[in-house]
Amino acid sequence: MTPEDLLARVERALDRRRPWESVWRDCYDHALAATPGGATLHDSTAADAAEGLAASLLAELTPPWSRWFGLAPVEADADPDLAASLDRAADTLQGHFDRSNLSLELHQAFLDLVIAGTGILLVEEAPPGETSALRFTAVPLRDAVLEEGPSGRLDTVFRLARLTHATLAARYPRADLPSPLENPDATFRVVEATWPDRTGTRFLAVLDHDGRMTMLAEGRFHESPFVAFRWMKAPGETYGRSPVMKALPDIKTANKVVELVLKNASIAATGIWQADDDGVLNPATVRLEPGAIIPKAVGSSGLVPLKAPGSFDVSQLVLSDMRARIRSALLADRLSLPRDPRMTATEVLERSAETARLLGATYGRLQTELLTPLIARSLSILRRRGEVPAIETDAHAARIAYQSPLARVQGRADAANTLLFLQAIAALGPQAAGVVDLPAAARHLARTLAAPAAILTSEAPRETA
Repeated sequence: MTPEDLLARVERALDRRRPWESVWRDCYDHALAATPGGATLHDSTAADAAEGLAASLLAELTPPWSRWFGLAPVEADADPDLAASLDRAADTLQGHFDRSNLSLELHQAFLDLVIAGTGILLVEEAPPGETSALRFTAVPLRDAVLEEGPSGRLDTVFRLARLTHATLAARYPRADLPSPLENPDATFRVVEATWPDRTGTRFLAVLDHDGRMTMLAEGRFHESPFVAFRWMKAPGETYGRSPVMKALPDIKTANKVVELVLKNASIAATGIWQADDDGVLNPATVRLEPGAIIPKAVGSSGLVPLKAPGSFDVSQLVLSDMRARIRSALLADRLSLPRDPRMTATEVLERSAETARLLGATYGRLQTELLTPLIARSLSILRRRGEVPAIETDAHAARIAYQSPLARVQGRADAANTLLFLQAIAALGPQAAGVVDLPAAARHLARTLAAPAAILTSEAPRETA
């Protein structure tokens, strides 16, 4: 693909993205507090719930300083040495995650996910000498143009950036750059593109300056450095839909109601006054605002409001309903910790299971579009550095066993079913218990509950008749 072909493809993708931009702007204005140049917020319910949902996703999917994944052989009866090697590789990768900026950048990407429905994370190899071999960058959605491939994943990413001459020289030291301008803060338009082909992922960076397109770099990756993921999507759409989009009408209504309540409160605090006037009152010039003085004819009663037969505060009823629906749409009432001290352990587990059911579809999509590509790309970097053996996370070599709090909820449910079966078999007597292979059952429970391979003994060979 030539630089001209690349820019033409980017322009076509930008045309398809433009209908979404106004929706994204609305979502950011009403769900991200103090957005520069955005709408004035009077109600912080949506901003608080969106931030809480992003933090909950980080804690439930990729908790910092905790093992949220593991590597295990595909075959249950695989060589124990292979299982131990995979477990050491997972420990090595987790150590790099802990020493990197993954949690910081992933939380920002989750904010994009919750507000706009699509998040993008750039996974790069850090320079030698850094504490971690991995470096992460949350790419703002406004700087990215996406295309969906035949597999249904967002595997084609165009990153649009404006970089200074110093940044260009540091990022592309071998590129033929234009001479620096008199203004050192001047920026240049750069397009970085990744797209899949038969042998991996192609990469091309192009500088668009003064109508000339200069190739900065090109190459090939084993795994794409850009990881794009969505909250949910409708059939036929490329970009994701977010919970903020669903709650946007309620968010706007709550914001307007609070604005009117504040205006009414300011009028109640400062009052509207009347003063005698010898002239004729012109209603078109009357301003109903705090501290206003309305002239009236001498001896007249001035403006007289009509009194309603009943009086009740409708605004509080509407506001309470809107806030409850916003918090429900953003799962604030589901992901928060239970505060009732009378809740039993069973009730807490049932609440966790209900949360897992609500996030089931979203978690499945995030596992496919975020977690698996993130681990595969990171392993590819560590493998190139020689820190982990050659591991292919596919159906023929190793599998990824997710151990995040959200994944463990389903594991506990499967383990409970297995234990219930064993209790029922034990109640039937010794003859029924003879059909159960207890070591195999124990290993099944270990896999279900994501127990470390180090605590399991090597499986003894079975005798054949």
